[in-house]
Amino acid sequence: MRFHSGKVVELEADYLGHTSAWISCPPGAVPAPGQYLKAHAPGIAGEVLPATLFAAEISAQGFRAASPLPPEWFPGTELRLWGPLGNGFRLDWNVRRLALAALEDPSSLMPLIAQSLEHGIDVTLCADGPLPPLPASVEVAPLNALSEVLIWADFLAMDVPLLKLPGLGALLGLRPEQYLPCPAQVLIHTAMPCAGMAECGVCAVPTRRGWKLACQDGPVFDLNLLEWR
Repeated sequence: MRFHSGKVVELEADYLGHTSAWISCPPGAVPAPGQYLKAHAPGIAGEVLPATLFAAEISAQGFRAASPLPPEWFPGTELRLWGPLGNGFRLDWNVRRLALAALEDPSSLMPLIAQSLEHGIDVTLCADGPLPPLPASVEVAPLNALSEVLIWADFLAMDVPLLKLPGLGALLGLRPEQYLPCPAQVLIHTAMPCAGMAECGVCAVPTRRGWKLACQDGPVFDLNLLEWR
């Protein structure tokens, strides 16, 4: 387990009006897209469970942690960080056309957009509802257009709450026995209280190979391994 020191530098309202936080930390503590950190504020009395942090933006000095965050945190709060933890997105930078899809908040996909544009990859984001500020070169489409976007995509990356995993095949236009023709990975958002240390099973995800733990085996999974029926 890798431990680091961090600090809340700035709190800001994100595009949904929720609080995100810029956190300064060593480069080795910054989670890759899809990975997560556990964070505890030793100076705040009564904080029992550590927070789970995903990066919504990455910089040389740290990262912006997507909401939700503990309401007790404020600028200057010292943090005890451990991680990065779990498996993140494994994107082949040779792809030319990337499709992204978020069933709820797309914040955890934002670092993928920045990295893809740096590699000259065309990006389309499928999502409904309010969106964070996006580069002008990113195409936006509603979720119900995802099956059409996949006709040309070389790779698909998704953010899906665990409770919305059933029925995912219908959104993709797939029958239960079908697979996508392009590589696809899914960030499963769910509670991960033990971060793999206790194997408590709270974050169990159904796959075609049995139950897997998001905290250890994910939270990013190969889409074709997931059981959505």
